[in-house]
Amino acid sequence: MEHGKSTENGIGKSNGISNGHGIGNGHGSSHGIGNGQGNGNGYVNGNGKVNGEKVKKMKPMDSEVLREQGHIMVDFIADYYKNLEDSPQDFPVLSQVQPGYLRDMMPDSAPDHPEPLKELLHDVSETIIPGLTHWQSPSYFAYYASSTSVAGFLGEMLSAGLSVVGFTWLTSPAATELEIIVLDWLAKLLQLPDHFLSTGNGGGVIQGTGCEAVLVVVLAARDRMMKKVGKTSLSQLVVYASDQTHSSFRKACLIGGIHEENIRLLKTDSPTNYGMPPKSLEEAISIDLAKGFIPFFICATVGTTSSAAVDPLVPLGKIAKSYGIWMHVDAAYAGNACICPEFRKHIDGVENADSFNINAHKWLFANQTCSPLWVKDRYSLINALKTNPEYLEYKVSKRNEVVNYKDWQISLSRRFRSLKLWMVLRLYGAENLRNFIRDHVNLAKHFEDCVAQDAHFEVVTTRYFSLVCFRLAPVDGEEDKCNERNRELLATVNSTGKIFISHTVLSEKFILRFAVGAPLTEEKHVSEAWRIIQKHASKFIHNK
Repeated sequence: MEHGKSTENGIGKSNGISNGHGIGNGHGSSHGIGNGQGNGNGYVNGNGKVNGEKVKKMKPMDSEVLREQGHIMVDFIADYYKNLEDSPQDFPVLSQVQPGYLRDMMPDSAPDHPEPLKELLHDVSETIIPGLTHWQSPSYFAYYASSTSVAGFLGEMLSAGLSVVGFTWLTSPAATELEIIVLDWLAKLLQLPDHFLSTGNGGGVIQGTGCEAVLVVVLAARDRMMKKVGKTSLSQLVVYASDQTHSSFRKACLIGGIHEENIRLLKTDSPTNYGMPPKSLEEAISIDLAKGFIPFFICATVGTTSSAAVDPLVPLGKIAKSYGIWMHVDAAYAGNACICPEFRKHIDGVENADSFNINAHKWLFANQTCSPLWVKDRYSLINALKTNPEYLEYKVSKRNEVVNYKDWQISLSRRFRSLKLWMVLRLYGAENLRNFIRDHVNLAKHFEDCVAQDAHFEVVTTRYFSLVCFRLAPVDGEEDKCNERNRELLATVNSTGKIFISHTVLSEKFILRFAVGAPLTEEKHVSEAWRIIQKHASKFIHNK
């Protein structure tokens, strides 16, 4: 209940008595008493009378409110990014809150009446921001980046504003056709084989994530094989990947009905820099065939999550082709770098792949979520996923030329994701994107050089891209103690809030990961991160 006059950051203004708060921008006046709330546009949301006139109902999408509040929100986000750079001490990279912290800071139930945007953004600053791990911080070096950009953000804004649902061509022709065109552009930048372009039997589709991408191609490959060998053969179907393959592959197989004992994860080790050994794959296939199993899917990875390992696509692709097995290439992280000619070699052999996927939100600055997937044979994908309810039927000329993306994905609804990829490619251009990726790789090399120059540390794997795997070196060959020291170092460094790094385990060794990819990261941030690591490592070194 408000009495008298209140002004809230230009976010509504009410005179007299009203139940609730102003929520718009500009000034709205309400006199007298009514069951409603001023929304800053001079409207009141609810029932009753104000000044003897009938109350106007809530208008969820008011162009002027959007204009004014949109400016406020853009300013808020821009200030967030500026403060990440200028005041890092106020933004611990790894959130320092304890589980359940937010419950005590929130009311037990949703409000009955509108609240001011100013109050809401104050709550964001005071309650939400402290509970964030700041993935866009220049000192974020954990996992792989979730890259943002102004172009990506503007694309997200435009997509949200237009709010179309392009599940068929009819429901928004531009959404479908732009996606086809932009994915052809990107395929050409990656120098993918022509059979992945829309001009042939293949084509591209933007999935939400690489997890969705691998699921839909597992389903497509499964159904393609079962049409050949019979629908009762599900229990005999076998898949192959390395023990470094992303965990989403196992989940996709289980969702697809593949028996867990038929998921072959082939052992990798340091001699192959943790890439899948072709000899092990061929041996596993031969053994399975002899036992009556049916090999149908190989998942190869370019840039594994643990160590950015690269599976050798050329020999793996030849094996897949010789046995008639679907080969999928998961290049979610490192595939983005392959728009640079010097990194393109890492996907040599993709011509024998049936599908190929990258996450443009990881390293191509397209913001979450944007995961292009290309398939060699679109009809294998469509046949596995299509649905044709009467209410989605429509007539159109050139029917065979029309793409309905609902049949290329799990869900029916889909966002206009191609807008942001289109904007990234147009507002930056391919050469700027290449150079930014190269900058990140060079920053990783700078960090790697720092590690190599310190006798107390060691680089564990060959660096291909912008991930460095390193650790405190073992003393007198004591691996167990070495693992424990690195665990403690990781916890100590991350607890400072100044940087955030992550870990993995390779050949039973606890390894620290330093991944460069945040859009604000510069050499000074990498150098400072190394200084922090060295500082906190000193106590483990001196107490060895």
